[in-house]
Amino acid sequence: MGTQNVEMNRRVTLVSRPAGIAQAANFAIDRIAVPPLGEGELRIANRFLSVDPAMRGWIADAGNYSDPVPIGGVMRSLAVGEITESRHPDWREGQIVLGWFGWQEIATVGPDAIVCEVSQPDLSPSLALGVLGINGVTALLALTMVGEPKAGDTLVVSTAGGAVGSAVGQIGSMLGCRTVGIAGGPTKVHRCVEYFGFDAAIDYKAEGLDEALVKACPDGVDIYFDNTSGAVSDAVLPQLAMHARVVNCGTAAIDRWDPWPSGPRVERHLLVKRARMQGFVVFDHFDRWEESVATLAQWVREGKLRYSEEMLDGLEMCPDALAGLYRGENAGKRVIRL
Repeated sequence: MGTQNVEMNRRVTLVSRPAGIAQAANFAIDRIAVPPLGEGELRIANRFLSVDPAMRGWIADAGNYSDPVPIGGVMRSLAVGEITESRHPDWREGQIVLGWFGWQEIATVGPDAIVCEVSQPDLSPSLALGVLGINGVTALLALTMVGEPKAGDTLVVSTAGGAVGSAVGQIGSMLGCRTVGIAGGPTKVHRCVEYFGFDAAIDYKAEGLDEALVKACPDGVDIYFDNTSGAVSDAVLPQLAMHARVVNCGTAAIDRWDPWPSGPRVERHLLVKRARMQGFVVFDHFDRWEESVATLAQWVREGKLRYSEEMLDGLEMCPDALAGLYRGENAGKRVIRL
């Protein structure tokens, strides 16, 4: 009797819980048989895997907004893939979809794992992981819903050269704001102004951040889009204008939350300036996903919204990809291409 060929799936699993930023050693690549497809399930051949700063919180942080990835589990991530087999009436083979398919080559999932069909055929499907996905939707909704921008506002954005920050700056410009980006190193600062169109940009790695902020924001900061927390935010908050809005979107500068770090108090700044600080997590707003993507896609087509992608090829690039993100190695939205 001949042996039946069994389809195999390679996947990246979490093998140890990191203290701080996950390193390559916290992950392993294994190979397992693809399970039979159950009633109502779908088989996805992943094409692009996302690498996002928020992944750190999904595996390590205390006080996070989602359950941690279990030890031995496939690393959670958004991915874009093609449905190769379907036992669900609402989905068919050949559709390109965005969903929670994880760091693996083949995903066997239920329909709840799918966020949406990738429905911009004239644009690269990989953009559904970045400017037409979690990063762009976060930028658009967080800025408009929490930041409430008005023409003439001064908008300051941390990690301004990143996938979220660069979109925030461009959307803010379209809405009439004066935009000031904060980024690390002269190359990223130059890119913020020359490529993403910020009115000014500041290198937080150089000396004199406080003085640079005063010079760039002589009338104070009306909106601070905070992706970092930490020392950068400590420098921005004293510059808040009256009735300022602070969008808390990320804490990339804090490498661990256990033990909880102490630092400058924000309450007096908020009280004296009658300012507001509010957290934003895009997962609360999936009801506005499709309309947001349609808006962002039109801006991309019109050349109003620029983006930058960094492609890493092969599943082998996954284990160190998150650590590299926090080392500042990426040049734009980091994507793993399979």
